[in-house]
Order: sequence, then C-alpha cells, then structure tokens
Amino acid sequence: MQYTRSIQFSGYTWRVKRHTTPVGPGPNYFSDADCNVWVDARGRLHLKITRTGSRWECAEVICTRSLGYGTYRFYLDSEVHALDPKVVLGLFTWSDTRDFGYREIDIEFARFQGATGPNGYYTIRPHDQGYPQHTFMWPAGVRQSVHWFRWEPGRLYFRSVRGHRPQPSSASAIVAEWTYTGSFVPPPGDENPRMNLWLFNGEPPTNGREVEVIISRFEFQPL
Repeated sequence: MQYTRSIQFSGYTWRVKRHTTPVGPGPNYFSDADCNVWVDARGRLHLKITRTGSRWECAEVICTRSLGYGTYRFYLDSEVHALDPKVVLGLFTWSDTRDFGYREIDIEFARFQGATGPNGYYTIRPHDQGYPQHTFMWPAGVRQSVHWFRWEPGRLYFRSVRGHRPQPSSASAIVAEWTYTGSFVPPPGDENPRMNLWLFNGEPPTNGREVEVIISRFEFQPL
C-alpha cells in the first residue's frame, strides 16, 4: 500500500490509504486527497467516496499504533441505515500478516445480503472458513450512534446503541449486542484499528451519488 499522508484524529495518528490501481477491499481505488479524508474544525473525521470522471475513489485510515486487548469505540455523526446498496462502512481491526485470519474484527454497515437483508454486521475473521457472524437491522433516523467491541482473551463482546452514550440509561437505546467465546477469537499481534468507506465489488453507487460518513471520535480503553 501507499501512504504519503497522515492525519491526527482523537489523539492518534492515522495513515491515509492511497492506491492508484484497484486493491482490496472491493477492489477499489483509494485516495488520500483532502476531499476524501479530512478532519473538520470540530475534530470530526470525514470519509468520502468521490467521483472523478468515470473513476470512483474510496477512503480508509489506519492507526499507526497496535492497541491489542481492550475496548474499541467508534462514534458516528451520520445516519447509516440507508447507505447505498453498493456502499460499505467498516470499523475494524486488521493485520497485514495472515495469522489468525489477519486478526480481523469487524463492525460493518452494508447490504451484503441485498436490499431486504440486514444492514449491520459483526464479523470475526471472515477470511477463515466457518467464520462467526452476527447480523442485525440498524434503524432509520439515527443521526448519532456509538458502535464498539471489547476484545478479551477468548471473548469478544459487541454493542451498537443510539446516541453517544456507550452505556445508555435506557435499554431501548441498545439496538444490537453479541457475545462470542469460541475459537475464532484471535490473540493480539500487529493489528491496527482502521476505518473505511468503500464500494462492494468495486461497483459504483446505484444512485450515482458521492457518499460521506462522519466519525466524531474514536476511543480505546485497554483491558
């Protein structure tokens, strides 16, 4: 991968992915231009899929630190119920080495199963056969939300809630949660937290429009 630009977001340094030939996920083109990835005056991260002529360019940022066991929280300031069927928002960990399914732990919003299928996914090591996954339906009209997982030895716990309180006072704010304790829980290694906005199979949005998602902050609490 090519990394020529970095940004500061939520107290961490993030490399901005750039690739001028199609690569995964997708495959897609990835741009590090200011119009694809930027931090606004309020400190919020913007990821945007843009169009230049006939080419669509996606966005991804990679934390420069490997954080290991602990709680990873992603706070959104965008409504993600109605993302275009070709658009995927990923909040995840990934290692560039193949060990333990690339140590991939995913929270994704997408329409992998079509327009009537779920739009929320918790997935562990999808590159391995028989990988565990929990799907859910994220509701419409939720502008602010927080999505997180706690990674422990032999255990992963996921939760998605309305609003920006990871531990809401009302149980009705909790839209989805899942606990997994099987053999697919990876040990930590050289993985990094990452965020991306990309096109499924590298195909353009069905509505032909550019797409933007705002992440207001990222938090990590070590185990």
